Amino acid sequence: MNLAIRCRNLRKTYDDRVEALRGLDLEIRVGECFGLLGPNGAGKTTTIEILEGLLAPTSGEVEVLGRTWDTHSRELREMLGISLQETRLNEKLTVRETLELFASFYRYPRPPLQVMEEMALTEKSDAWVEKLSGGQRQRLAVATALVADPQILFLDEPTTGLDPQSRRQLWEIVRQFQRRGGTVLLTTHYMDEAERLCDRIAIVDHGVMIASGTPAELIEKLGGHRMVEFTTAGGEFAADSWSSLPGVEAVHQGNGTVVLSVRRLHETVPALLAALESRGSDLLHLTTRDASLEDVFVRLTGRRLRED
Repeated sequence: MNLAIRCRNLRKTYDDRVEALRGLDLEIRVGECFGLLGPNGAGKTTTIEILEGLLAPTSGEVEVLGRTWDTHSRELREMLGISLQETRLNEKLTVRETLELFASFYRYPRPPLQVMEEMALTEKSDAWVEKLSGGQRQRLAVATALVADPQILFLDEPTTGLDPQSRRQLWEIVRQFQRRGGTVLLTTHYMDEAERLCDRIAIVDHGVMIASGTPAELIEKLGGHRMVEFTTAGGEFAADSWSSLPGVEAVHQGNGTVVLSVRRLHETVPALLAALESRGSDLLHLTTRDASLEDVFVRLTGRRLRED
């Protein structure tokens, strides 16, 4: 297996007391889009900054493209493209000038005009950065990473705050990069984005990996293929009240809503309605849907991905 990134027992401690990473193991294959997901404070940013060579680990092994930051830092910086969640660019430079500036940082960059065309920025080549829309700014930020002609592209929440059309444009850019053989490490707070783009995903929390696999594998591990959500007017019941229903694999409750992970929907829903009627509890709302990565997060971490 060709690995783009490999970590072994990665640890990072701040001020000799705060453990941001507690023995993280990670393998990212060449050519895949890999999602690093987790709640705020899980250790994602620390992990990425170590992989990018911006932060030294307290202990553990890190290899990027078969090299280490201790011995191949200059060579590795030529091989990586990094797009931050918020990239501050010179407002008084044009799009073309910005890309020419970033291209000058590398020995073998891609032609800026070619990158502009790929990122649908050609018409804005002479526009100042301050005149660009939010989506155009974000595409330009990704373009500054791609102009390096990298082998690995780091994308830190690249579509935060973008409209749906701009998000999908960036998704296609990621796919194009992969088709050229590039590897992508993505962090995102949008579960639909992770499901669409990522070949594999690692979920981290409290500095350790708590689950990994393809999106489909992670949903399968959830223990159910369908979700039943409902609210009642009769107050909350203990989780045990619902876990005994036929077909129920897991129960989650929060903010007055009960979510059941089920295997046999046709058995669970009639039994649920009968149970509510026997308890004299009025049903206010009931929906069924396919299980998602968001459900995996709730079950594994006890909180939704965008919660602080």
